[in-house]
Amino acid sequence: MIIQGDSHYSGRPWCSMALATSLCFFVASGCTKQDPYTPPDLFYYFASYQVGKSPTTVTPADVNQDGLTDLLTTNIGSNTLSILLGNGDGTFREQVQLNTCKEPRSLALGMFNHDPYSDVALACSGGDEVAVLFGRSDGKFEEGPRYPVHRTPIAIASGDLNGDGAVDLVVALRNDKIKVFLGTGTGEFSHGAQYEYGDTPTSVALADLNGDGKVDLAVTNGGPMSNAVSIWVGNGDGTFRPPVDYKTGKRPLGVSFADFNNDRNSDLLVINGERDSFTTYLGNGNGTFQAGHDSGADAGPNFGLARDFNGDRRTDVAIVNLQSSDLSILFGRGDGTFEYPPRNYRTKPGPFALAMFRVTTKEAEEPGLVTADNGSGTVSIFLHKGLKGATAPAVNVP
Repeated sequence: MIIQGDSHYSGRPWCSMALATSLCFFVASGCTKQDPYTPPDLFYYFASYQVGKSPTTVTPADVNQDGLTDLLTTNIGSNTLSILLGNGDGTFREQVQLNTCKEPRSLALGMFNHDPYSDVALACSGGDEVAVLFGRSDGKFEEGPRYPVHRTPIAIASGDLNGDGAVDLVVALRNDKIKVFLGTGTGEFSHGAQYEYGDTPTSVALADLNGDGKVDLAVTNGGPMSNAVSIWVGNGDGTFRPPVDYKTGKRPLGVSFADFNNDRNSDLLVINGERDSFTTYLGNGNGTFQAGHDSGADAGPNFGLARDFNGDRRTDVAIVNLQSSDLSILFGRGDGTFEYPPRNYRTKPGPFALAMFRVTTKEAEEPGLVTADNGSGTVSIFLHKGLKGATAPAVNVP
């Protein structure tokens, strides 16, 4: 169902501490009263769609192979996966909810078997297992194998770790462990290496960070004994070398990759759950990184992604903020730093995750943003103002 309305949702007002923090970052950015910076207003709230209870992720995918972007959400409060098939213009059909496993917290996509449909691996934090779902031609999924882990899987990522053409999985476990599952290409997985390191891993991400053709691993450790992002260089056989740590802000929650300075080397974006900051690290191209640079968005950042939103060929950052219930867009300067203040957009309560998808109209193709609203059981669509002609029909919600 679609929930349509204006963008003025109830949210927590700015507190004095947040205002002081904002002023601090404003001064640090080098702006003055004579040289104010006004961020461009590129997006607008479009519509919200009901999903399951307490969604924790939102993932764009073409699950029914019609060339249009669909959405998947993991709903930790209802033990379900929501599927919203896209119409290609920023609107989506009413959700289909599938019962999955206990407390699905994170999701990884991949082609796990020999058919052309995207499959899903779920980190089931309440059931201490990884659950595999196989895609079907109608956009739905059927149950696959389950693999026990010990214990509390919190994040999952997919990639070919050993170069055999089959998709593998890396899972972060809450008890300071990283677990590898090696894919067979037939939809099944075998137990691979397991590492015990760090303090309370919160996210995992896979990419070739040093250009050797082997997949490397980045892990955020959010516990008080660590507060670091760990880089594990891959050996190309499903194992990793001992990690190198880079200090982050307090309680890092997520890591992703970008190229902030256009040197074609992978950089890092880390979201810090406390003290309202995120950290960027410029890559050296060999799997190592320069010291991090802290920036601020709004209150309680929880998830972020890096893209060029304004077409200036500089990478920007979008962040959802749990405490202030808004979406912040910070525009990049091309060196890993950002203009301040950000452009903030009100969201539904508890924006927990964020994704970008492409929306096509007769006039142009523009980036759309979608938030997973943990506090309201919805996903919300923000469309780029370059879009014309997309309309959201009003549907009453009981």
